[in-house]
Amino acid sequence: MPATASPITDIVRSRYSVRKFHPTPLSPSDIRGVLEDAQAAPSNCNTQPWTVHVVSGAARDALSKELLKADEEERFSSDFSFSYADFGEGAYLDRAHDHAATVYGALGIPRSNRAARNAHARENLDFHGAPHAAFLFMPKFGDGVRVAGDIGMYAQNFLLSLTARGLGGIPQTMLGMYADTVREFLDVPDDLKLLFGISFGTADLAAPANSFHVGRIALEQSVVLHDTPGILDAQ
Repeated sequence: MPATASPITDIVRSRYSVRKFHPTPLSPSDIRGVLEDAQAAPSNCNTQPWTVHVVSGAARDALSKELLKADEEERFSSDFSFSYADFGEGAYLDRAHDHAATVYGALGIPRSNRAARNAHARENLDFHGAPHAAFLFMPKFGDGVRVAGDIGMYAQNFLLSLTARGLGGIPQTMLGMYADTVREFLDVPDDLKLLFGISFGTADLAAPANSFHVGRIALEQSVVLHDTPGILDAQ
């Protein structure tokens, strides 16, 4: 008997990155439930290398001020490299550009308005108005790639658990660009590296920033099948 779509399919495919939140805090039971779901993520050699700091309330507001100040003073301190130049010319860079065009188009910000684009980018540092943010730290074993993979799976569980509860979140590379600021504020030891953060709460569905979902490429562009017939036939 062929497999059929299930409720989990709806959760997975309806997840999107929320870019504007209501300020009302989530219940402790919801936050604990999300953290417990995230904790069930698979892990290489079962090392479970994630250390997660969650900020809310006064701590959330104070950290946002520190991040905005660090940005104004150009005190960048990323533990891991990031540059659009690394994408090279071709599909990866094209997808990044398409994403930016979609976001700024929905917000009515023209490409030429650099000040407005920068102002929107800085909203990352106020967690897009979310009442909570989680910062995902990791030890660095070897080149760090396998540990980062574990953190990614933890984060996916976290995000899907939010979606299943009618909530939302957004993983933010930009929060990882101020790692020293975050570490100092949260009193995190230097041997734990900040990969990224996730702002989370209840989505403001009326906000233009949540009026679109960025699409995904076709399976034919990312999947190569070997003796697995019928998968890419027309549906």
